[in-house]
Amino acid sequence: MAEITSITPQIKDRERVNIYLDGKFYCGIKLKTALRCRLKVGDHIEFSRLDEIQLENEKSQALDKAMTHLTASMKTQGQMRDFLKKKGYVDLVIDAVLEKLKEYGFVNDEEYCRQFVESASKNKGKRLLAVELKKRGAAEDSIVSVLEDLQDESDAAKSVLGKYMKDREITRENLQKAYRHLLSKGFDYDTAKDAISSLKDDE
Repeated sequence: MAEITSITPQIKDRERVNIYLDGKFYCGIKLKTALRCRLKVGDHIEFSRLDEIQLENEKSQALDKAMTHLTASMKTQGQMRDFLKKKGYVDLVIDAVLEKLKEYGFVNDEEYCRQFVESASKNKGKRLLAVELKKRGAAEDSIVSVLEDLQDESDAAKSVLGKYMKDREITRENLQKAYRHLLSKGFDYDTAKDAISSLKDDE
């Protein structure tokens, strides 16, 4: 049970208000919903009850906002969750919206990872790809599944090495810097070492 300590209009949408429980922002809700449910400052309410009110009255609007957000570019589940959270939706509503988006195929972390890896793997190794996908909110199992299909990184490592060494002399010092550069790009030790060895062999 918590006390409604404040109900304030949203700056960007005057038809919605922010609900604060025990002095902390909890969620956003339609003004007419707040009025119909007679939510008032000073009232005490269960968190679960407020979640149910938002789920009942705002799930379709949350889905519409999510669909609009998706039109710009493909998103991960994590990115969509963060977006809806910032819009003031509670987890109960977000979970329902994400399930619907996955059901329709609008959100698919494995496909997102596959497209990202297909584009970025030309210049980055598995370790860096995994880090960047995690930052984008992709599901761990999707990251692992897609990266397992990425077998040989040697060509990508040689390409990155070639660009780095362009206009540089092949000296011990430069090769050591090149090796560290390959590691920073996410290639493993063996792949980086083999790329350096192939460059020396070519010379």
